[in-house]
Amino acid sequence: MDLQDFITNFAEQFDETDASEIQADTRYQELNEWSSLMAISIIAMIDEEYNISVTGADIRNSDTIGALFEVVKSKKNEL
Repeated sequence: MDLQDFITNFAEQFDETDASEIQADTRYQELNEWSSLMAISIIAMIDEEYNISVTGADIRNSDTIGALFEVVKSKKNEL
């Protein structure tokens, strides 16, 4: 599991936000395009790409993409 791949997969969920704006330290909940529907898209992407289930609380409690990646990585290590 690679951070850069995660960032790329994360960025692909956005239609209007330029991928160059999305980095490990991006506070994704502050992006103009962020919404509850976007959160669902991210949860679905993580499930599909990494076979990991994250919750809405995981999304809310992670302030950056890098922090969310660490949550996903820790859940993968639990398997």
